[in-house]
Amino acid sequence: MSSEDVEVQASDEQQYLTFIMAEEEYGVDILAVQEIRGWEETTSIPNAPDYIQGVINLRGTIVPIMDLRRRFGLKPVEYSPITVVIILKVSTDQGEKVMGIVVDAVSDVYSIKHSDVRQPPDLNQDDNSDFLRGLVNVKDKMVILLDVGTLLTSRHPLELPSLSEYDPGHA
Repeated sequence: MSSEDVEVQASDEQQYLTFIMAEEEYGVDILAVQEIRGWEETTSIPNAPDYIQGVINLRGTIVPIMDLRRRFGLKPVEYSPITVVIILKVSTDQGEKVMGIVVDAVSDVYSIKHSDVRQPPDLNQDDNSDFLRGLVNVKDKMVILLDVGTLLTSRHPLELPSLSEYDPGHA
């Protein structure tokens, strides 16, 4: 295999940090992950949406913390010692945006080929699933890949579509 072949093969893959929420596995582009922290109390912000837990001071940067369960309309759970905050950083038209997302637990890092990613099902015309990058089968389980930019910048309600009957092998 030539060095060109290795470069082409590497460019066809992207690494995702995966995490667990409500017994489902989700993935975010690892290049958007700034750091992973344990849960800590936040400072509440008046009139913030209910899914914003508050803010933390991260080495001089004020970082909003989003409860991803609430953002997706999932049943809230009590935070525990394994509850983590993934600090994400994305570039937007307005500059860089940093936000933390509260998840149940971090799972793994996977290298995923672009050709293995399937589009989410088109469930209805009012579907607000722009924050879904796609679905992929990894080690006999489905991983839901999230578009971090849309997730952090969307002001619209985000709800996960029901994927129980979706078979990505037949997309």
